[in-house]
Amino acid sequence: MGIAVAAVAAAIHLSTAFLAVSPPNTLTKRHGAAIDDYIYPEFERVWKLFAPNPLQQNIAVQARAEIRTREGGTATTGWRDLSAQDGAAIRHNPLPSHTQQNELRRAWEFYVGSHDAQERPQGMRGSLSEQYIRRIVMLRFGREEDGGIVERIQVRSATTPVAPPSWSDEKIDTKTVHRTLPWWTVTTHDIPEAMSR
Repeated sequence: MGIAVAAVAAAIHLSTAFLAVSPPNTLTKRHGAAIDDYIYPEFERVWKLFAPNPLQQNIAVQARAEIRTREGGTATTGWRDLSAQDGAAIRHNPLPSHTQQNELRRAWEFYVGSHDAQERPQGMRGSLSEQYIRRIVMLRFGREEDGGIVERIQVRSATTPVAPPSWSDEKIDTKTVHRTLPWWTVTTHDIPEAMSR
């Protein structure tokens, strides 16, 4: 009985994984939402190992906070470069963790892929990506920042195209472009310490 249950579970998993990467067909059109719910995010596949697409941009994710001071006023912190913090953590580390290398970068890709140019979420995954970014920022900032309580956060990206090699005749504008998100109010669900209690 146990072998039969394991065989059925394996067949369902393999079939769903196959449908997730297959070209659009009748089954994926009819049951696409159910397939995505099963596959993402635990079983997501990234094919860059087999078809590398080198990054042609340097993307730095930055954040700042609006804090409530001890005197009862508000203040805004400067922009903190979270990507630079990750870079410093893995530099000269022969065995950096997957989290240090990819957590923030993949979260930002997730956000960008699930929002339009006006920062409106596209579907259920859009709201999830916002929550994921907020939690990462609050994990880095903590509940208190610069002597005050963090009430709101704002995130932006600084994207700088990589200049072409000297032997190339390609012309690229290497000016940094910022994408600034709206302010988000911090809730208890965004604070790691509060969630662990």
